[in-house]
Amino acid sequence: MAAAATSAHFNQLDDREYRKRVRAWTLYDWANSAFVTTVLAAVLPTYYSAVAGATLPSQAVATQYWSIGLSVSLFIAAIMSPILGTVADVIRSKKRFLAIFTGVGIVATALLVLVSTGDWVLASVLAVLGRIGLNGAVSFYDSLLPHVAKPEEQDMISTRGYAMGYLGGGILLAINVGMIQLIPDSLFDNAGVRLSFVSVAIWWLVFSIPLFRSVPEPQSATAQLKPGETVLGVSFKRIIDTMKDIQHYGELFKFLIAFLIYNDAIGTIIGVAAIYGAELGFGTLELVLALLLVQFVGIPFSLIFGRLPNQAEKRRPYFLAFILFNLVALPIVGVLGAGALPRAVSGAPSEPYLDTATHAGEGLYSAASDRFTLTGEWTNEVVPAAQLSRDQDATYAVTSAVGSRIELPFNGRQIDLIYSVGPDHGIWMVELDGQPLLDEDNQPVVIDGYNATERFGDSETISAPEPGEHIVALVNTGERNEASSGNVMSLGEIRVQPPERQSSLPLIIGILLVVQAAGGLFAFLFGKRLFSGLAETLTTKRSIMLALVVYSVIAVWGFFLNSTIEYWLLAWMVAIVQGGSQALSRSLYAAMSPAVKSGEFFGLFGVMEKFAGIVGPALFALAVVIFGSSRPAILSLIAFFIIGGFLLTRVNVEKGMAVAQAEDAALLKGA
Repeated sequence: MAAAATSAHFNQLDDREYRKRVRAWTLYDWANSAFVTTVLAAVLPTYYSAVAGATLPSQAVATQYWSIGLSVSLFIAAIMSPILGTVADVIRSKKRFLAIFTGVGIVATALLVLVSTGDWVLASVLAVLGRIGLNGAVSFYDSLLPHVAKPEEQDMISTRGYAMGYLGGGILLAINVGMIQLIPDSLFDNAGVRLSFVSVAIWWLVFSIPLFRSVPEPQSATAQLKPGETVLGVSFKRIIDTMKDIQHYGELFKFLIAFLIYNDAIGTIIGVAAIYGAELGFGTLELVLALLLVQFVGIPFSLIFGRLPNQAEKRRPYFLAFILFNLVALPIVGVLGAGALPRAVSGAPSEPYLDTATHAGEGLYSAASDRFTLTGEWTNEVVPAAQLSRDQDATYAVTSAVGSRIELPFNGRQIDLIYSVGPDHGIWMVELDGQPLLDEDNQPVVIDGYNATERFGDSETISAPEPGEHIVALVNTGERNEASSGNVMSLGEIRVQPPERQSSLPLIIGILLVVQAAGGLFAFLFGKRLFSGLAETLTTKRSIMLALVVYSVIAVWGFFLNSTIEYWLLAWMVAIVQGGSQALSRSLYAAMSPAVKSGEFFGLFGVMEKFAGIVGPALFALAVVIFGSSRPAILSLIAFFIIGGFLLTRVNVEKGMAVAQAEDAALLKGA
């Protein structure tokens, strides 16, 4: 059998060489995760919108172009993955294709250093190439798993790779945040951000070297091409034969369908977590720190999930008890904390700012609203909805008369001024309660409306020292930027912000640590006594199903949460299962795939992963349109976990593994 051949292969390695190959393989997760955290998640999206897309009509258009670029890259990678994966099997070139895609990703990332103001086309092209490089490389990297790890250790090594990715990506993201803060722009524009992209490319390159040096090219299923055959011809024939013989791989394809469904929801939670938090009013610092929390907390929990299916692991009852304790305790503590703790600690919302007889309460208003006063010479300009990504056209109040002013009486503490910029725009002075507003350096605050191209939807936040009734005034000074051709002042909308959430992150983190200490004590005292029997039944499939149960609780809790303490405890719960669920899905798929056709089959696996990045967020956006809020959209994800989990229960893993082993034996015999 192929299983015996595989075991014989690993038996030929001494333990030192085997561990060396495993370390080299897992280190690649450390290498490429820097691109995911810094480039895709934390830095490039905002840099693209604010800097590269500064010449686009609005930030909404910039966001639209960014999303289109990501969808294009996912689609291209999804099309290429199974074809090139099969080619790699036929000509024994998994590492060669891995090197090619890694090189594409590294070069594209390094060239992002060239992206400056208005370079949105260059940024789009490089972002697409970088993501194609990442996704293409990951497919070939995943396909090496059954050739690197012994069958009985694939779960642990797959989750170890995810843990290394969390650690590596988190460390470089922290370094990049420091670079952005400390490297002066006097070196060149946005030096900290642009040099961060270079650091990601160097990181990816350096830590990829061990894999290419230490992991050999796996054995091919095809010894040589027959006369008249071509590589592409044989590759397409194998893909067609596989699809025709889909019943032969029935269990594997049932798993793929289940994976597509539940991974859609997992990918959606990962992709919209920050946006959802921002919609609920959580601050940028809280959201970034929550991202880092998931990044680092995911490390130990990924390793724990990797050991749950291991029959030789004696600590499984303790691990299971610890996870189940968190499943119950985190929502209870979060909900009770939100209700019992002072709002200044929990981050629960304060009472809204209401309209008064003379001042506008929280909400969104047109600059031409009768709640505000315009003095001087003003005209109205209607901006097409397409330029603002809005449901209706927006009206801008426009003036070029020196001394013209608009007074905005509001009840609250913060307001956002939404305005347009352009080549003929001038400089506007900001007053608060009849006095010039001063910045931290005791200098008057002004808004410079100049931009090389006309752009709508830019914003400026004005903060009062204390909440209450205030009047903000904008005055056209008649001054202009040196490059400006005029002194136009254009204001579209005013958003009076709700009360800022106040929270104590040190106390919230302290509560989290207390919960974890209590969970550890519970596992130590009752784990073996109460959960030994249940732990013995855990397989890779059932461990994934446990993760889906946790995700279902996350979806329900996400619908109701409305405090910072809940958001942080929910983020901790996501960290418990995020890495483990995906890593175990990868190793389970590897166990049911023919090892000598791993390129082809992991190419198909990659297609399902790419669709999770397209379909899930699209369905989430549709739910937002239907219900008008992200809350029902979050709740709707529970259907994905239930349906995907049910389909997973229908997968006969042992039968799927037997088919893969028989396929390996037949292919190796014919090679």
